[in-house]
Amino acid sequence: MRKFLSLLLGAALLLGAFSGCGSPRGEASSVESESSLQDVDQSASVVIAMGPTSEPEAGFDPAYGWGAGEHVHEPLIQSTLTVTNTDLTIGYDLATGISSSEDGLTWTVTIREDVRFTDGEPLTAEDVAFTYNTVKATSSVNDFTMLDHAEAADSATVVFHMTRPFSIWPYTMAIVGIVPEHAYDSATYGGEPIGSGRYMLKQWDRGQQVILEANPDYYGEAPAMDRVTILFMEEDAAFLAAQAGQVDVAYTSATYSGQLLPGYTLEAYDSVDNRGINLPTAAAGGTNENGVAVGNDFTSDVLVRRAINLGVDRQEMIDNVLNGYGSPAYSVCDQMPWYNLASQVEYDPEGAAALLEEAGWRLGEDGVREKDGVKAELTLLYSNGDSVRQALAAELVNQLGELGISCTMEGVGWDTAYDRALSTPLMWGWGAHTPMELYNIYHTQEDTGTALYSPYANSTVDQLMEEALACSDLEESYALWQQAQWNGSTGVTQEGDIPWVWLVNIDHLYWVREGLQVARQKIHPHGHGWSLVNNVDQWSWS
Repeated sequence: MRKFLSLLLGAALLLGAFSGCGSPRGEASSVESESSLQDVDQSASVVIAMGPTSEPEAGFDPAYGWGAGEHVHEPLIQSTLTVTNTDLTIGYDLATGISSSEDGLTWTVTIREDVRFTDGEPLTAEDVAFTYNTVKATSSVNDFTMLDHAEAADSATVVFHMTRPFSIWPYTMAIVGIVPEHAYDSATYGGEPIGSGRYMLKQWDRGQQVILEANPDYYGEAPAMDRVTILFMEEDAAFLAAQAGQVDVAYTSATYSGQLLPGYTLEAYDSVDNRGINLPTAAAGGTNENGVAVGNDFTSDVLVRRAINLGVDRQEMIDNVLNGYGSPAYSVCDQMPWYNLASQVEYDPEGAAALLEEAGWRLGEDGVREKDGVKAELTLLYSNGDSVRQALAAELVNQLGELGISCTMEGVGWDTAYDRALSTPLMWGWGAHTPMELYNIYHTQEDTGTALYSPYANSTVDQLMEEALACSDLEESYALWQQAQWNGSTGVTQEGDIPWVWLVNIDHLYWVREGLQVARQKIHPHGHGWSLVNNVDQWSWS
């Protein structure tokens, strides 16, 4: 009760900073100056509560992660060369044409010639080249090792010179916002961005809110929403803000899904924001170059890994942990154009038990399986402070217990989790709008001889992913990514090596005020927040 009262008081004070309690929809935040609101059409504005982690620490600079990183989204303030369509294929924004050389080492992109930055200067290929060269030199968020350099062939043509073939380059071009070379200063740009996108940054009160206003000179269709205010709030405060009618949209989780909020509906959006565990495929006893233990004797048996995958009741997890707001996960790329349906399995506890028996693990009198005097035991790690991952781990412990596998749980910090996962299964969260997610998880590293996050290596899988990257046609590459998952004889699915077991895709939940029409959403990637407003320019009030 003390914790609840503290949260309530904190939220009340926070809401007081924005406006009086119970004000009708459209009454503006008092943080904004009165003069800035005089010409605002409240029927074309929206107030959205996001989590504090959605606030970009380095500001709105693509060179420092804006639009990229773990929670990928459209940068809004800046234009991009390409966009991802609702079906996750590639469309054009600034680009008017894209071609790649036969060897995949050169990409040529022509761009629109009617685009200006908000300071009135034209956007040219020189700005595009400058942006990419800057991002390559600066970004610690995304991997740009595939790019050697960019150059402007003329004012409307940019050429990307690659260090290696990279067929999925158009997906990278969809998240890199273009900055003006003439007005870029790395020390100040993040707080005072000049772009050519749908919106301009009107105001940023660090730790509180961001206000975006429609760009009156935008080259595309004029945004239907003239003003977008983003409030950064903890989940409890966001819920109370919605209760008080202070926001039009508030992010939430399954914890609050049973609540009723008069005047709001709970909207659930599909995601590829998955949760799953890695299963080390190497036997215990090894260490990496840093002396970290690598391998796990129990999970190194492929029959054990297949048994765990078959023995997971994913729907039970969705019902018990997510209150029904989720979907079964079978890969890191469910529903993506490069997803292989061979990843899908049916819940089969009898089949899982048979596999464990085949592997020599017999049920003991205490209900725990044994082999050669060794108990079937497993530790499941989860990140401290993540209640959903903890609850999923607890559910998995129960389900594996029914198979005769004795499991314990341990909360860990991310400072040690990556090392611990090399020998112990960890509850991970992944999901992105690019096939590179497959590569990052499953491909062998040259320096270690295993995959990055969990010991695993398959030369055929590596080769297929490398062929996918080297493919001269993006859509043709999808088939190669699918074959890397399963090609009929090997892969990372149930009939193959199954080095990871994927559990659920978490629906992204938002309280939405009645009368607000949120435009059709793409499948959301990992992470709540900015993905929702990718198309906020198309939202409307009825």
